Amino acid sequence: MNNEKENKETGEEKEEIGFMGHLDELRKRIIFAFVGIIIGCIISGFFIEDLMNYILLAPASAAKLSLQNLQPFGIPFLYFKVIFITGFIISFPFLLWQIWLFIAPGLYENERKWASKITFFTSISFFIGVAFAYFFMIPSMLGFAATFGTDKIRTDIDVNAYFGFVTLMILASGIIFEMPMVSYVLAKAGLITSKGLRSYWRHAVVVIIILAAILTPTPDPINQMFFALPLFILYEISIWIVKLVEKKPKDE
Repeated sequence: MNNEKENKETGEEKEEIGFMGHLDELRKRIIFAFVGIIIGCIISGFFIEDLMNYILLAPASAAKLSLQNLQPFGIPFLYFKVIFITGFIISFPFLLWQIWLFIAPGLYENERKWASKITFFTSISFFIGVAFAYFFMIPSMLGFAATFGTDKIRTDIDVNAYFGFVTLMILASGIIFEMPMVSYVLAKAGLITSKGLRSYWRHAVVVIIILAAILTPTPDPINQMFFALPLFILYEISIWIVKLVEKKPKDE
């Protein structure tokens, strides 16, 4: 009886130590991620004027839109937001790496081989989505906003509202372009199949159209389809990626 009691107490102590160890590891990764964002913000802070003039305001200038500040401290807040969002984008691969380092000890050896590659390809997918939004989606939508309506009504846009629009498009596009990588992970885990994705194609079309209508600020169908078309392509790419995963022999 005493031995059983001692073994039980020892097991509880080990479980408690293991739980506390996970909490310490999580705290460390959160701190590192926070430090990574700060470093990214410092880097973006050094180039804030170039970020404002040649990146953030460039699409509005190309569309010949007039921006104005309507808040007493609108410009300082705008600069802070630009620094933070840019710092987050710069540190995004490092944040993914911290997530990977946290979950890696709980994976099998064969899982670590493919999971370590996810950090790289997920970052690439995110940056491709950001680039697509900046170079294609945003200019198209702003061009429509600049040419729509009568010449007797001048279009003056609050610069903070403009920043919110640009940020929403960039982050939404970056996240949406993660669809193939998410499909890869789910297929590796055996949670989805290519046949299942293909069978839900019609449902996906409806969801994509609704999502495009929500995220696209302009009501015209051209811009909505311009946003929806990459989603259709990404969904199809996801199906083929899942097929490739299914063809590979499963590890023991």
